[in-house]
Amino acid sequence: MPASASDPYDLAVIGAGSAGLAGAVTAAELGLSVALLDGSPQHGGQFYRHPAPSMGAARPEALHHDWAAFAELRRRLERSDVSHLSGHHVWTVTKEDHGPWAVHAVTGVDGTAERSVRVRARTVLLATGAYERQLPFPGWTLPGVVGAGGAQAMLKSGLVLAGKRVVVAGSGPLLLAVATSLAAAGAQVPAVIEASGYLGYARHPRALAANPHKLIEAAVHGAALLRHRVRLRTRSAVTEVHGTDRVEAVTVTRLDRDWRPVRGASRRIECDALAVGHGLAPQIELATALGCATRPVADGTSALALDGLQETSVRGLWAAGETGGIGG
Repeated sequence: MPASASDPYDLAVIGAGSAGLAGAVTAAELGLSVALLDGSPQHGGQFYRHPAPSMGAARPEALHHDWAAFAELRRRLERSDVSHLSGHHVWTVTKEDHGPWAVHAVTGVDGTAERSVRVRARTVLLATGAYERQLPFPGWTLPGVVGAGGAQAMLKSGLVLAGKRVVVAGSGPLLLAVATSLAAAGAQVPAVIEASGYLGYARHPRALAANPHKLIEAAVHGAALLRHRVRLRTRSAVTEVHGTDRVEAVTVTRLDRDWRPVRGASRRIECDALAVGHGLAPQIELATALGCATRPVADGTSALALDGLQETSVRGLWAAGETGGIGG
């Protein structure tokens, strides 16, 4: 806490996911006064989303990998002097004349009364994370079509399955984690449909060697998919969703190297839900509204341009986590 109620915090952290938690507790342990703001009633962000205590989940950690890292961050947070402001939806940040930053938020969760809040801080750390990238196709607005990360969020926070028979499709490593989680929770996953292939990873042996835990994760997911008899179809995509009131089936089509459907190479898979996503895009709208410079990245999205100490192009604004680029 600041020395007095009228003094600004040394640091305001926006976002209580992995990066925001790490930044907040590290700064507090170094003696800074820190405010941690997040729109969710619980910390953990999208990655460590978990059920509310009132749901009585016996083992929420079973739905996550690397839960020990979150448990350690949570322990450090509980022992720190960080002011954790949950249920605070940040809508803008302004700079006072020759003074500190002002973080503007509204409170209120699930229809409760809202009120405006202003948190003053000398510096700000933006840890706003990312959102799923979607590509449209016929039938993608039918009930039962959800984001891949959305299906995982429903399971982690609400212990709810997107459907009984769920096809997982799109592109990226997240698909394997989603399919594993759904299958372990009791859903039938007839197939994981990956638009790319996995041989591309072999062209970057140094990256894999530097991150051996990623190889272990891949092996764990692969073993789980084999155990649950989930078929993996690469170089393929869902090109149409069928149904009237909700999803009844999907058409899966083979793709060429440019992701163009191969004529005559389609098959139909019966299902009642489709979890689809084509990777993640950094959530940087708050930063760009403040004038922070961006840089293009290989997947066609934009990330914040940061220096070696993760400061943005605007003095006093820092960024951590996926705002600076998507890992994996």
